[in-house]
Amino acid sequence: MYIPAHFAPDEATVGELLRNHGAADLVTVTAEGLVATMLPFIYVPEAGEHGSLHGHVARNNPQWKLPATGDSLVIVRGPDAYISPGWYASKAEHGRVVPTWNYVTAHVYGQFVVHDDPVWTEDLVRRLTAKHEAFREHPWSVDDAPRAFIEGQLRAIVGVELVISRIEAKAKLSQNRPAADVEGVIAGLRERGDAASADAVELARDRALR
Repeated sequence: MYIPAHFAPDEATVGELLRNHGAADLVTVTAEGLVATMLPFIYVPEAGEHGSLHGHVARNNPQWKLPATGDSLVIVRGPDAYISPGWYASKAEHGRVVPTWNYVTAHVYGQFVVHDDPVWTEDLVRRLTAKHEAFREHPWSVDDAPRAFIEGQLRAIVGVELVISRIEAKAKLSQNRPAADVEGVIAGLRERGDAASADAVELARDRALR
């Protein structure tokens, strides 16, 4: 990944992205070519030297059956947004501005491991459920469903893991713009209703000022 120095995130930003992201793209290189699946992951930082990502795929998905060659890749995305040059204070000053795109992403590389194990997979499903139900006053639990039904659902999925070898991350959040332009970007994003992207720009600004 091309990462100019001013867009290189600190460890805290990368950790937040991996802990809080929703679904991500798993890409493996196989004898049949590239194969990709979008799926939710749980980040396990204490697993191994660099941590790991745990997820699951449908048993009918052929990706888990195809041996992966070399490193596999998970593409994790945070907020992303079109940035209008009309938001920049410098547009009125000299007009030498163009549109761009802000985004936060991490390319996570590592060894692809399959866990065709109902105990491992059930534990993963419970962790995923707890993570994504946490916002609710009365969270849904795996135990709310009949046990026989859950066991049938578990037989239909297979656990997968990416044992992380390296992470390349980028947070392109207007850090290369003057302060007045950054304020314009934040205001423009909020006016458009994109609070997540506005918050990301604000956080990058505040961390740069520390």
